[in-house]
Amino acid sequence: MKIISTEKAPAAIGPYSQAVISGGVVYTSGQIAIDPSNGAIVAGGIEEQTERVCRNVEALLEAAGTDISKVVKTVCFLADMSDFAAFNAVYEKHFVSKPARSCVAVKTLPKNVLVEIDTVCEL
Repeated sequence: MKIISTEKAPAAIGPYSQAVISGGVVYTSGQIAIDPSNGAIVAGGIEEQTERVCRNVEALLEAAGTDISKVVKTVCFLADMSDFAAFNAVYEKHFVSKPARSCVAVKTLPKNVLVEIDTVCEL
């Protein structure tokens, strides 16, 4: 197993890695709307937060030596399912390869963000 770490994505806020590679597969930890340049949650609503989350995922995958076009599965968590359409409009601009996906609403996300995404990706 190889641990992936980059300053271009938010640092882990707990006892976990930003991403790991195992068996030729990259597993990213859930990414939230933290701007890695200042550690702050991005201002705005679901669209702005989803954009930041997708850019964080892209940065982790780049650090692992792959890219978002090779994502095979995402798990998406929304604080409010009424944000689904707006979330999906941003998501589809980044995940153009249409990986398998689960998307669920949860009671609360870390730092009270609106969205979190984790991925499984080929190298």
